[in-house]
Amino acid sequence: MVDEVAALAGLVERETGRAGLDARVLAAMAKVPRHEFVPAAQRRSAYRNRPLSIGSGQTISQPFVVALMTDLLGLKPEDKVLEIGTGCGYQAAVLAELARDIYTIEIIESLGKGAAKTLERLGYANVRTRVGDGYMGWPEHAPFDAIIVTAAPDHVPPALVEQLKPGGRLVIPVGKLFQELMVITKNADGSTTRKDVVPVQFVPLTREEE
Repeated sequence: MVDEVAALAGLVERETGRAGLDARVLAAMAKVPRHEFVPAAQRRSAYRNRPLSIGSGQTISQPFVVALMTDLLGLKPEDKVLEIGTGCGYQAAVLAELARDIYTIEIIESLGKGAAKTLERLGYANVRTRVGDGYMGWPEHAPFDAIIVTAAPDHVPPALVEQLKPGGRLVIPVGKLFQELMVITKNADGSTTRKDVVPVQFVPLTREEE
């Protein structure tokens, strides 16, 4: 896995123009056992740089995307982070290596419960999971230093911006068939600054039926 992680830094630089990855992000990617989060049939491919099916029409993002999105959050050890779209729990585990408190929401019950069991088994005690619609965030635990969305809405959910601390960052893919990965920074006056990073392709953000 060490060789694969080292290659990610170069890939990020080539694809985005960013000067590699933060050393803490690289260490977290090397530490988290990605094979523990994918179905048994996919374990041989766990460390390849491509998305993998995790069931229920969902995927685990390729390592390049996980590393890039994590790096864009700019996490500090004392941060509190919200993740929308737990999936199999892998991204939450990476975040848990970098920040103090992780709150993660998954709308598909089987995935959410499975991820919770895996995270608990692997000792990620600083991750709190919830099954539900992440579009409205997790207001009981707001504000957050950073928010990451691992499925694509067609617009930025206002509730997520509202739940960011001033200076906080929201990393989110936005669009329908193809998306733009964005970093939205909340300014001290409540306004936001948006930066487009790279084109991506994510599964759509699923909402509860009204």
